[in-house]
Amino acid sequence: MKIISWNVNGIRAAMQKGLGDFLKKEDADIVCIQETKIDHAKTFPIDGYPFVFWNCAHKKGYSGTAIFSRSKPFQVYYGLGLKHTDEEDDEGRILVGEFEKFFLLNVYTPNAQRGLMRLQHRMNWDKKFFTLLCDLEKKKPVVFCGDLNVAHKEIDIAHPEANRHNPGFTDEERSDFDTYIQHGFIDTFREFHKEPRQYTWWSYMFHARQKNIGWRIDYFCISATLKSRLKDAFILPHIMGSDHCPIGIVLKE
Repeated sequence: MKIISWNVNGIRAAMQKGLGDFLKKEDADIVCIQETKIDHAKTFPIDGYPFVFWNCAHKKGYSGTAIFSRSKPFQVYYGLGLKHTDEEDDEGRILVGEFEKFFLLNVYTPNAQRGLMRLQHRMNWDKKFFTLLCDLEKKKPVVFCGDLNVAHKEIDIAHPEANRHNPGFTDEERSDFDTYIQHGFIDTFREFHKEPRQYTWWSYMFHARQKNIGWRIDYFCISATLKSRLKDAFILPHIMGSDHCPIGIVLKE
């Protein structure tokens, strides 16, 4: 089973830049999209995926998540409160699909923002998210993926010293990610790739992508009980169309 995750920075723009062709080529079983930037009135079907679910922000042109699947989930939930509707997740940041052997959480974590104006909100969100992960894991294994808006280790960022107190690389945000790992969740990419300069996001400024001055802030993490099924984890930095690139995992059936 192949699962892909991608922050597309606007799905309508991404479709114009070849997202449809990318999906056909990758032939993934499930695709998780972040930052769709659309509202429910403008959602649309996705070729090759009969089961499509959207969690849209109430604010137009902002945030939002989506799951495209070839198999029907048992249930789909929205937001930190695990609702059957998205009424209590007004930024559209979490979409959960319950499948036969695991829960899949598609996540677009809030950014602490310039000047760390939203850091406290981010930390509160992280705590609620961790509680949700633990609650779900009591029922069956968990896969969570998406733009987590944090570079966990110094190896995950091109210039760690220069960014020490910037959003996405604060001690507080990195410590919250530590909590996931200490609990037993596995950062799947690092199971296969220990080398530096492996990034998933690059600024649009200063030719950062061409110079590979980036951050690894997009992840697939899995419950420890799924480790024996983990066949591969990868980043696709050559795929353009967003300031992020797609990432993925392959699980043995």
